[in-house]
Amino acid sequence: MTSRPLRAAVIACALIVASASLALAHDLFLKPDAFFVAPNGTVSVTVLNGTFSTSEGSVTRDRLVDLVIVGPSSRIKGDTTTWLDKGKASHWTAKVGRTGTYTLGASLKPRIIALTAKDFNAYLADDGLPDILAARKRDGELAKPSRERYSKHVKALVQAGDDNTPSYGIALGYPAEIVPLNNPYETGKGTLRVKALVDGAPMAGQVVIAGGRTPTGARLKEQTVRTDAQGIASIAVNASGTWYVKFIRMVKIPASARDSVDYESKWATMTFAIR
Repeated sequence: MTSRPLRAAVIACALIVASASLALAHDLFLKPDAFFVAPNGTVSVTVLNGTFSTSEGSVTRDRLVDLVIVGPSSRIKGDTTTWLDKGKASHWTAKVGRTGTYTLGASLKPRIIALTAKDFNAYLADDGLPDILAARKRDGELAKPSRERYSKHVKALVQAGDDNTPSYGIALGYPAEIVPLNNPYETGKGTLRVKALVDGAPMAGQVVIAGGRTPTGARLKEQTVRTDAQGIASIAVNASGTWYVKFIRMVKIPASARDSVDYESKWATMTFAIR
């Protein structure tokens, strides 16, 4: 029989590991309750801060830099008063107009996080940043902790009615964003081409990750690809369900810059659905 002190130690260890895992699970997604809506309808959006299925903490309204709805004929500011915190997730209510494809976007203020060397290396390995991890190994910095300034910029594509419109491919002007080059609501299953932009410039050789959930909730196999010389990645959209595409662009800040951080990262995600 396991002793009570040993049992307590095992539980404490498990909690520490769980806390570390949660600290590293920090993707941000806009996940509408329905990606297919009626024209002139309302879209209820859950803001997931964690993974594509679980939110580990809400995003408060004061962190918003921009909230926008782009449709077939207009770009309007989202109503920030409808951005609400409920438990571990935030929720946003957006309104769409006439039939067409709509882009919902949100951009957040930068924040700074300090991580131990072990946690930072694990985050680089898990979140699609092999080049930064390789550079740390090359430079003998794997044992060095980090201070990182990060910002997150997210969008969701929603289809109102049956008409597909070019508004799916709008660039919102965010510090990092994913711009689809074909409309998934028009092409359906097949190849989705997206451009990875950082500060408006295409990112060549950028790691892009895609995945999602089937209609029954099963996990779609995650894909990892790199962009070409024009910053374009091709995603095999091969199943029905809710999809995400994401990337993180990270740069090392040289000591000569006298910045308060060692690294700066800009995150982008995009969600959509396939019937």
